[in-house]
Amino acid sequence: MTFSQKRNQETIGEEHMKNIVTAKKNISDDAVRDMIVASICIKYTQSNSVGFAKDGMMVGVGAGQQSRVDCVKLAGRKVCTWYLRQHPKVLALPFKDGVKRQDRVNARVRYIEGDFTTEEKTRWEEKFTEVPAPLTAEEKEAFLSESTGISISSDAFFPFRDSIDHASKLGVSYVAQPGGSVQDPQITEACDEYGMAMCFTGVRLFHH
Repeated sequence: MTFSQKRNQETIGEEHMKNIVTAKKNISDDAVRDMIVASICIKYTQSNSVGFAKDGMMVGVGAGQQSRVDCVKLAGRKVCTWYLRQHPKVLALPFKDGVKRQDRVNARVRYIEGDFTTEEKTRWEEKFTEVPAPLTAEEKEAFLSESTGISISSDAFFPFRDSIDHASKLGVSYVAQPGGSVQDPQITEACDEYGMAMCFTGVRLFHH
C-alpha cells in the first residue's frame, strides 16, 4: 500500500479572501495582497507551515513542524528580526569603511539577536569604529509594540487559539486560513479580542 498526493493546482487569488468571519470586516487591498502572497508561499513549503507577509513581501516562514503554534513561533522570530532591523540603533551602527554589504547584514542580525560567544563578539566588534551599546530587551519590546498591519496565512486550520495569541505579539492584523475546524468559533473570538480581521479561504494547502 502506498500513499500519494496529487499536485495542488489551486491558484490563490482575491476570491479566496472574501469570506471574512470576524467582527472586523475592513481589509485593505494591500492586506489582501499580503495574504495572497503569504498563502502562495506556504503552498510550496513543507507542512505544517505558516507565513507572515507585509508590504508585498514575506517577512517570516515557519514550516515542517508537528505543532502549528511552533510554526508561528519559528516564523515569528524571523518577523521580529526583520522589524528590529528598522530600529534606530540598528540603522545607526557605526561600521568601518570597507565592511561588505552582506557582512553588515549579518552583523545587524547578530546585534539584534545578541547571543554572542566570546570569540564571536570579538570578531563582531572589529567591524565598527566604536563598540555599539547593546540593544536591550526593553528597547526591543518597546519597538516591537509599534508593529502592526502584518498578515499571516496558514496551510491548514488553526486548531487552538495559541497561534493567534502569539501572532498578536508580532503586529498581526490580518489572518488567512482554510477554516473547517470545530475550534473555528474560538479562533474567531481570539481574533476579535485582538482586533484582527480573519478570512476563511476554504482551501487547504498541505504539502507533504
